[in-house]
Amino acid sequence: MKSLYIHIPFCKNKCLYCDFKSFEGKENLMEQYIDSLIVEMSLRVSEKVQNIFIGGGTPTFLKEEHIKSLGEAIKKIQKAENYEFTVEGNPGTFTREKLLLFKDMGVNRLSIGLQAWQNSLLKVLGRIHNNDEFIASYKLAREIGFNNINIDLMFGLPNQTIDMWMDTLEKVVDLNPEHLSIYSLIIEEGTSFYDLNEKGKLLVPTEEEEREMYNKAKTFLESKGYKQYEISNYSKLGSECKHNLVYWELNEYIGCGSAAHSYIDGKRYENLSCIEEYIDAIKEKAEAVKEVIINSEEDNIEEYIFMGLRKIQGISLQDFKNRFGKDINEIYPEIINRHKSAGLLIVNDENIRLSENGIELSNIVMSDFILTV
Repeated sequence: MKSLYIHIPFCKNKCLYCDFKSFEGKENLMEQYIDSLIVEMSLRVSEKVQNIFIGGGTPTFLKEEHIKSLGEAIKKIQKAENYEFTVEGNPGTFTREKLLLFKDMGVNRLSIGLQAWQNSLLKVLGRIHNNDEFIASYKLAREIGFNNINIDLMFGLPNQTIDMWMDTLEKVVDLNPEHLSIYSLIIEEGTSFYDLNEKGKLLVPTEEEEREMYNKAKTFLESKGYKQYEISNYSKLGSECKHNLVYWELNEYIGCGSAAHSYIDGKRYENLSCIEEYIDAIKEKAEAVKEVIINSEEDNIEEYIFMGLRKIQGISLQDFKNRFGKDINEIYPEIINRHKSAGLLIVNDENIRLSENGIELSNIVMSDFILTV
């Protein structure tokens, strides 16, 4: 059974750090885009789906009539009995009517982008909301009956101190969400932050401060009942994100919408990212695939390891053998032993996983597992 990802590329304003395939000022294309998206879904989603994730962009920025149209199409899709259905949203775009429409289409999990508690940092990031709007959005979601909510947070931000970061965590935990996604700021080329950083106009924390932020967050959240189950994700028991686990365990998913990716039968599909090109392609040929990459066995092994080591429990040795017909220790004996001896990998009869030090150096460890050059 596959999962379904649906991409909504519209934003009210583009955040200054964001390099996602999302666009501001294109609201005039919403109706055509949703019509095209519904066509693509009707052609590509023919079997029961395990989970659904609507991401972006800002799905909650859609107009009510477009949410309703999308919802009617999604209701026709067969879903697994215990399916998870997530919608991403930003404070400042929530309304009671929109949330009721999402709930009516079957959404049972919300992912709210907060990033920081302090209004001064929200302004630096180019967020469209302030703290009061976040609190109002969160309480509205609870009032309407959403009982599985994730909150996105970021650390290592310009002008952010360790005290500000801990204050953010304390205030957010007081709200009692089921899940927290915590990411360090990465300054990506093509973003406004990249240009500012090149000019020396971004004052970001040092690597040591960033590492302290990560470690303090881990200690604090685990003391409050949030278990770290992936490098950047924490949840209460039973509230792990099922859709993201599909990616981390290299399982199959269908992606619909502009810039959406799919992984099916060992092939990776990427849709056109330009909204106008996507709409035209669906109208002309009822598909918008830009590129298809056929994964080699080495590609699949590498991706399985890269994704699997992100999970705190790591890689199941038995699952690896079932998938690839080989013992992982036969493929990587020297690499595994070296990182085990250095205290970066923990190996037992069932799993291989990163140690706490290994997580901090995860990019270095993972890069050693590349088979193809």
